[in-house]
Amino acid sequence: MSDLKRTVRITTTQNVLKDIPPIEKGFPMRKWSISVSLLNDQGKEIPATIFDKVTYHLHPTFENPVRVFKQPPFKIEEQGWGEFDMKIALTIAEKGGERKISHDLNFLKEKYIVDHVISVPTNKPGLLALLAESGPVPSSEGATTPGLSSVTEKRKTSLVGDVKAKKVKTSSGAVKGGVDLEKLADGLTKLSEDDLLGVVQMVTDNRSPEMNIKNDVDEGEFTMDLYSLPDSLLKSLWEYVKKHADV
Repeated sequence: MSDLKRTVRITTTQNVLKDIPPIEKGFPMRKWSISVSLLNDQGKEIPATIFDKVTYHLHPTFENPVRVFKQPPFKIEEQGWGEFDMKIALTIAEKGGERKISHDLNFLKEKYIVDHVISVPTNKPGLLALLAESGPVPSSEGATTPGLSSVTEKRKTSLVGDVKAKKVKTSSGAVKGGVDLEKLADGLTKLSEDDLLGVVQMVTDNRSPEMNIKNDVDEGEFTMDLYSLPDSLLKSLWEYVKKHADV
């Protein structure tokens, strides 16, 4: 299966630290930061959840020049007076490999953005689900399935219908985070198609590795184990269900 293309956005900000005297004459000390994000299929900036970590290889004059960040926006903040080229290594989730890009740290503007197009493998189901957050992904037959931001009416009807029929795995009387999971599961079956799509979007937007979720784009099924969801998300889902369903 061929790779997908995704656009990685590198955002750099910098400003002069007026309270710190220059180390080199004519070169004021500056505070700078770099962060990493993705662009979705509509050109909107979103968290780069397809990466497990981002590694910055700074100039060797820095203390601990190799810096690793494991949570979006993978932001590094530092101080210095000199411009330099650095390597940024992007480690793709689900053991999808590493992509290295070169970045020019310069002080011409207080903020500047550079976009890079990278290739991401599509042979890993977990990674494919993460890729769906930013745009179209292929099905196992090779056809392209829309990301959640561009689901068609036909796809929507199929998806939410299977959420209703599949139901959600719960233990009888189970309560987590103050939420009765059996009542929540029953409430989900009472939602309209549009409201169920909102549930899918909420869960996908807050997805984490600990959550047991399956998004079968081929069969139009979205299943989730409520007990694996974090307490904060369960509470949000329960408030949503109470607002949109008769529970």
